Amino acid sequence: MKLYLASLGAGVLVGVVYSLLAVRSPAPPVVALIGLLGILLGEQIVPVARQMIVGCGFRQAVDQAGCRGHVFGELPGTAIKQESQIPNAE
Repeated sequence: MKLYLASLGAGVLVGVVYSLLAVRSPAPPVVALIGLLGILLGEQIVPVARQMIVGCGFRQAVDQAGCRGHVFGELPGTAIKQESQIPNAE
């Protein structure tokens, strides 16, 4: 969650600097977000292609390359909580 707050804070800071300099952001927000999505997906083309050349199917190649974790990151509330493994006292 700290990463998301830091990212939001950095964005607000850049917005304030843009406002003080009286300039507009370089791209409309939706266009910028689509561009970032394209970058994330583009980064995954080579690793997935390598896995597919080896003989993996598309879904298996995506899993092997770790694409889901890279593109989506750790989403808030989806972290796997590891239970403490205390041996049974018998």
